[in-house]
Amino acid sequence: MTTDNRQLIMNCYRLLLLILVIFLAGCTKNDEPEPVPPHQTTPYEIEIPFGFPKNLNIPDDNPMTVEGVELGRYLFYDGRMSGRSDPDSLMSCATCHLQEKSFECGIDHPVYEGGHPHGVTGIPTPHLMLPLINLVWNHNGYLWNGFVNKDNPNPLCRNIEALTYMGIIAPHEMNSDTNAAKDLIQNTPGYPELFEKAFGTKEVNIDRMGKAISQFIRTLISTNSRFDRYMRGEVQLTPSELNGFVLFTTEEGADCFHCHGGFGNPLFTTHLFYNNGKDTIFTDSRDRYAVTGDPADKGAYKASTLRNIELTGPYMHDGRFATLDDVIDFYSHHILNSVNIDPLMHHVANGGTQLTDLEKADLKAFIQSLRDDSFLTNPAFSRPDHFPDEN
Repeated sequence: MTTDNRQLIMNCYRLLLLILVIFLAGCTKNDEPEPVPPHQTTPYEIEIPFGFPKNLNIPDDNPMTVEGVELGRYLFYDGRMSGRSDPDSLMSCATCHLQEKSFECGIDHPVYEGGHPHGVTGIPTPHLMLPLINLVWNHNGYLWNGFVNKDNPNPLCRNIEALTYMGIIAPHEMNSDTNAAKDLIQNTPGYPELFEKAFGTKEVNIDRMGKAISQFIRTLISTNSRFDRYMRGEVQLTPSELNGFVLFTTEEGADCFHCHGGFGNPLFTTHLFYNNGKDTIFTDSRDRYAVTGDPADKGAYKASTLRNIELTGPYMHDGRFATLDDVIDFYSHHILNSVNIDPLMHHVANGGTQLTDLEKADLKAFIQSLRDDSFLTNPAFSRPDHFPDEN
């Protein structure tokens, strides 16, 4: 074989090898699936106001997103969450939780006489509601007895997310079932696309519904009352309001701060549970004792926030007091002693703090300084102008 022939053969081998490499490289590239871009959402940033705690109750599996909050706001106000399309039976979260009443019912509700809600069945709720306000800072359980809490053996009853499915199935609320609610929302034009934006899938389920509504509820933050502006140095309180503040934060005065905060606790609640001396016999099957099994918790209930409290009557878990004046008078003169009364009720031996009429008026003036009108009218919290199928 001549040198020229050997060179020709070698060139042919090289050419075949190059073709094989190119072919194999092409096959490898074509066989690999195109990477799926990750679902993109927009983080919703909660700006922590001056003096407020930095520890927020946001579960790892339900981070705050702009898309989730938008979806949650629609669902919060949509009567189809009850799983019904009949206008006479529609019920939403907002049926009872009115923005102008700090997302409570209010004593002058147009449907619920005396401010005590009932379900579509007419069955009254076991307790009055609590306001949906500043709950992103609540780490100590929800409802008057804290039944929904992080240590509940039932994983479905550990955070705000639980309140959605509970509201749908409860006979004293929507009295429906989660499948009916899911199917109706799934088949409402516009909602699957909103679920896809929020969660990366058009599939509606009760877990995602609860997560979206919970995200919206966590945005319901009130931090702009007269008292807040006073603490920021923007306004001055009246002499009556200042006197009331002193009464509020001293044991010798009204002694409110142990359970409702004050200096160092701008939430105006500890989110803890107390027997505050309303009764001496305890028969309620839904008090704190029903959750903990500790006899010391008989007759104990959550200390509700005092923010916007002038709008959220009637008061106490059973609504026994119609007005703030009634509540202040109770703590002044009508506390009842029992073996279960909380040790923080320091004035029980005297039946109460024995405030004078002037002191009662000053205390009430301070409590009213906790009203936040900007929260009550914030358009970001209000009913949407239209729903997804009305675009």
